[in-house]
Amino acid sequence: MLTAMATQTASPSPLSDAAIAKLTALVTSDGGSTVINAPFTGEPLAVIPTSSAEDVENAYAKARAAQRAWAELSPAERAEPVLRFVDAFLARRDEILDILQWETGKARRHAFEEFLDVSLGSLYYARKAPKLLGAKRRQGAFPLMVKTRELRQPKGVIGMITPWNYPISMGVGDTVPALLAGNAVVHKPDTQTALSVLWCVALMIECGLPKDLWQIVAGDPAEIGDPIIEAADYIAFTGSTRAGRQIAAKAAPRLIGYSLELGGKNPMIVLEDADLKLAARGAVRACFSNAGQLCISIERLLVHEKVFDDFLAAFKAETEAMKLGSALDFDAQMGSLTHQRQLDTVSAHVEQAVAAGATLVAGGKARPDLGPLFYEPTILTDVTTDMDLCAGETFGPVVSVYRFATEDEAVTRANDTSYGLNASVWTRDLARGRRVGARLQAGTVNVNEGYGAAMASHDAPMGGMKQSGVGRRHGAEGMLRYTEAQTVASQQFMELDAPANVPYAKYADLLTGAIKTLKRFHLK
Repeated sequence: MLTAMATQTASPSPLSDAAIAKLTALVTSDGGSTVINAPFTGEPLAVIPTSSAEDVENAYAKARAAQRAWAELSPAERAEPVLRFVDAFLARRDEILDILQWETGKARRHAFEEFLDVSLGSLYYARKAPKLLGAKRRQGAFPLMVKTRELRQPKGVIGMITPWNYPISMGVGDTVPALLAGNAVVHKPDTQTALSVLWCVALMIECGLPKDLWQIVAGDPAEIGDPIIEAADYIAFTGSTRAGRQIAAKAAPRLIGYSLELGGKNPMIVLEDADLKLAARGAVRACFSNAGQLCISIERLLVHEKVFDDFLAAFKAETEAMKLGSALDFDAQMGSLTHQRQLDTVSAHVEQAVAAGATLVAGGKARPDLGPLFYEPTILTDVTTDMDLCAGETFGPVVSVYRFATEDEAVTRANDTSYGLNASVWTRDLARGRRVGARLQAGTVNVNEGYGAAMASHDAPMGGMKQSGVGRRHGAEGMLRYTEAQTVASQQFMELDAPANVPYAKYADLLTGAIKTLKRFHLK
């Protein structure tokens, strides 16, 4: 039983009615609306305008008009409002942290992770955009005769669909490189977490971004999802694997590109030489950040049999010492779930596993005394393949722990999933950790960290293998996905075809000999 739980009552809503009205005015809407509730209390938080298919069409029209002038600017000029945004964002940290906590129910330290991600990611792309997007000299067909350049042209208008669990990490983090690449964006954030995105849009406009360039639509995916895809020049989506497949099927007939970051059943391997105290502390962060509502969080713990008991005891102690709460401060280690459907899924997975023979090590129940959507951080052992918890994504504060005997077994079991988003390896031997990591079928692997080392490395790509996605965010790929590569090659001195006075057979011999010479001197 958890023995060191703590909670505090959340402060009043961080936004006045007037402030909410100013933000929601940025949604393209014909008058529909929906009420969102605060996860901490279950009470109404705000009325969010909703959009129709016609609203989506209008948003695209405004975005296309704004994009033409925006694309004429140099990457350095486009970076100027983003750099000002970073300064303003850093200066107004507490405002956005309050909003994130209220609309998601997450602990402040996990809201702060989003704040860091947006700050560092926006700064990275603003600094790197001129180089990433600048013309590149490429080797021509023949030295001196052909000069070749690679250019990067914007796609046009990006259709962006982002989730509720990390609304500004995904929403702002994916939009900024799209804008810097010369595109406009029509963005559908999840309605539950639209306020934090709208706050960032408003701040970006204050910092000089043309108003119509970043359009916001909101509402039911069943009503506006297809219109977003049908009008887009490219789709960027973060969400479930099921929804990702549907988007890919709808994009295919139009032959437009897409990037999809999808689900995961992420493993953490604790090798026999790991520092167990650090590994146990790291597992708490890896498994229970944002109450487990993180696509790259750990849901499967694989522990070497030699250290299994000691690790499990340390992990149990760390978990039972966690503080849960809803205060707008940094004290709580875990907050609330965001939706009732998540609480239902978590409860069902745990109850089914226990009923089928799994052993409950820690947690295992909802905590309505703390708030309507709180659930204890939960550890189970003896989870078998017939349990939903084993292979299905739970997306909550629940982890199953398994023994393994050899390194090969650990790698095989870690890879035994249709997903491949994130993984973690713990060992005192960093070279060994990197070797094991290279064998794992996951888009990101962290050694002696659960997810943060790779997530915060904005110069490196991040995304999923197998059923966990297509494409990458972060790094050069995270920006270049929003561009079309164009080759411009100019011919000079002589034509590539045979000269009029040279027989073609002779010309073919000359070119063949030239290739041999180029190869010999490593010019080709």
